[in-house]
Amino acid sequence: MTDAAVIDFEELRRGETPVFIGADHGGVPTSFILDRSDPGRGPALHRHPYDEVWVLYDGHVSFTAGDRTLTAGAGSVVVVPAGTPHKFTNTGTTSLRMVCIHTRARMETEWL
Repeated sequence: MTDAAVIDFEELRRGETPVFIGADHGGVPTSFILDRSDPGRGPALHRHPYDEVWVLYDGHVSFTAGDRTLTAGAGSVVVVPAGTPHKFTNTGTTSLRMVCIHTRARMETEWL
């Protein structure tokens, strides 16, 4: 990135979810999803060739990471190492809100 920038969420929309791809913004080495999952929802099992970090700021979630089940709520940070199969489900009664941080300029996902 050559200059500082402010990017409106609407510029990041991909369907319902804002997604920031660092490679599309001057090669920033990070990408992220502003996740808003409804109760009972979340992605299918997948993995990435890099670590992934989630910052939860509203709701409750259950992660499957390898052979472990992790529960987290607002104010938690969850880290899953590179190559670990994982998924999550909103286990609360309200919309889950969190930032899913991918430590690459472009997201790479292998759906399992």
